[in-house]
Amino acid sequence: MINSAKQFINQKNKRLTLLGMSGVGKTHLAKLIGEEGGWYHFSGDYRIGATHLKEAIINNIANKMKKDSWLKPLLENNSISVNSQVTFDNLEPISAFLGKVGNPEEGGLPIEEFIHRQSLFLEAEKKTMAEVPHFIDQSLKEGYAHFINDAGGSLCELEDRKLFQLLSEKTLIIYIKTSKENERLLIDRAKSQPKPMYYNPKFFEEALHSYLGENSLDFAAQINPNAFVSWVFPKLVVDRLKKYSAIADEYGCTIEGDALHKCRSAKDVLNLISSALK
Repeated sequence: MINSAKQFINQKNKRLTLLGMSGVGKTHLAKLIGEEGGWYHFSGDYRIGATHLKEAIINNIANKMKKDSWLKPLLENNSISVNSQVTFDNLEPISAFLGKVGNPEEGGLPIEEFIHRQSLFLEAEKKTMAEVPHFIDQSLKEGYAHFINDAGGSLCELEDRKLFQLLSEKTLIIYIKTSKENERLLIDRAKSQPKPMYYNPKFFEEALHSYLGENSLDFAAQINPNAFVSWVFPKLVVDRLKKYSAIADEYGCTIEGDALHKCRSAKDVLNLISSALK
């Protein structure tokens, strides 16, 4: 575990895990630092979608296609096949699989199916983070000196001390703390473009109960999916920010998102991280 700036600077093989909200700059940091060469970029979300959830994602797409009477026989007799094209820059198949809870006639998922998919995603993310040591070893074999774990925004929701301990032993966990202004922009974007999210089960249960009560609804099937996501996201941000800080305090360090966006080179990023360790 890295405990000082000197130790980090002198580390022959630097290994990082990025922590923070989606949109705060994790992938930006990974790409910027990778410009100097020698860095293996491990995307947690990509690994989840391309490996651990791939079959479930494909099955979900196929089941939707089978509702079309023309496509159904073609799928069943293997005349056509379905694939999921997850890339580092296109994680839409994962979002489409997660879906939003609410009225099916408005594109929502029944509560039982929504919770089932949430649990599948949680297990997939845990498996992915547990694979980090393997990919560190693999990256060295492939000739990469350094390793960066570009983890998803839901890393803070895993509630697995052994997993966080493992990541802190193998990598330096860096929390990218968003500014109030960027926090506002993230919330505004989520309200205007509501996207599927992973929710901690306890948080989701309490949020769902509150939303139903505030809107005089009896069942989750009455919820407008987009309206719920827009309503819950600001609360999710508040909840996650506390968790990010707690993880960084115990296992890593914190850098400011505004300072990160002022960085123009890999050297700037490494200096910023070093300063956070002093």
